[in-house]
Amino acid sequence: MSERHLSFTLNGERREANADPRMHLADFLRHGLGLTGTHVGCEHGVCGACTVIVDGAPVRSCLMLAVQVDGCTVETVEGLAKGGELSPLQQAFANHHGLQCGFCTPGMLMTLEAFLRVTPSPTEQDVRIAISGNTCRCTGYQGIVEAALTTTAAKGSRP
Repeated sequence: MSERHLSFTLNGERREANADPRMHLADFLRHGLGLTGTHVGCEHGVCGACTVIVDGAPVRSCLMLAVQVDGCTVETVEGLAKGGELSPLQQAFANHHGLQCGFCTPGMLMTLEAFLRVTPSPTEQDVRIAISGNTCRCTGYQGIVEAALTTTAAKGSRP
């Protein structure tokens, strides 16, 4: 099969690239574009490590084909930090020890980034439900939940 030409917005920048029609978005991001922040874990959409935001919604990039983002807006963990400064959520993860090995962290961050945009004042239970589709084998989730809850105070100044 011949490659398809894609035009999309990636982390705020207009991009053009070619992709094999059978290539998953996770592989396209990692191997085609060199954005290795998106991690591939289970390759079945269960662990959440590959979560990115497409047109405002969190998606499992291991289950989505790259050609499906043609015309879309895609956000990856690489797009969270601006001007060398961590985003409020990334900083909260650091402050509250919301990561250990870091493998799940990009997916957690992208899941929570999308969630906090639509739920700016969540309860602890809301956050736990939001991340229930993301697996972390190291942290016990408490630091992740605390990070999300403390980040909500900064949400008023963010888009």
